[in-house]
Amino acid sequence: MTNVVTMPNGRFRESSRPTPPRRRPNADVRTREHLTPAEVEQLMAAASRVGRHGHRDATMVLLAFRHGLRVSELVALRWDQVDLKQGLLHVHRRKNGTPSTHPLHGPELRALRQLERGTGDAPYVFVSERKAPLTDSAFRKIVARAGVAAEIGMPVHPHMLRHSTGFKLANDGQDTRAIQHYLGHRNIQHTVGYTQLSPERFNGFWQD
Repeated sequence: MTNVVTMPNGRFRESSRPTPPRRRPNADVRTREHLTPAEVEQLMAAASRVGRHGHRDATMVLLAFRHGLRVSELVALRWDQVDLKQGLLHVHRRKNGTPSTHPLHGPELRALRQLERGTGDAPYVFVSERKAPLTDSAFRKIVARAGVAAEIGMPVHPHMLRHSTGFKLANDGQDTRAIQHYLGHRNIQHTVGYTQLSPERFNGFWQD
């Protein structure tokens, strides 16, 4: 297949290089960019049973959701950021986000303790069989594979877990400013998007 290419002098010539396929808009692939808490549970269950490292993979999904972690933040997570005794997670945000300290609760603590016993002296929380930190692409594959196995009904990607955190907290009626700090948004406008779509705003409209 040949394509017409514009030259610097304004003339045209044919090129045999194929035109890369256009990326389909997200709205054509899925109707929303977040998962419900029930769907996250399905994703975790699927991640735990597919692949060779089910517990590690399910724990990654759990932490990404509970703490609104970006892929880069998740795979870079180190054990010196995790305080299992006090139940704290020190989150280092990327993209100029603000760092924060989150509480760790029962499911996370149990999952991390079990994971710690198998990682040995590795400094990173989520590692490969060679004790090297997982890559961004590795986690994307884990989530995509688990999404298919969980029969979510739409393609799933890791950043949906961060969006799921925002919508879950907004639907629970949490303060917008608190959600902003929890997700590490420097600009609150990035947080307002979650609260604007929360059905909590419309409670009481009808008194049936």
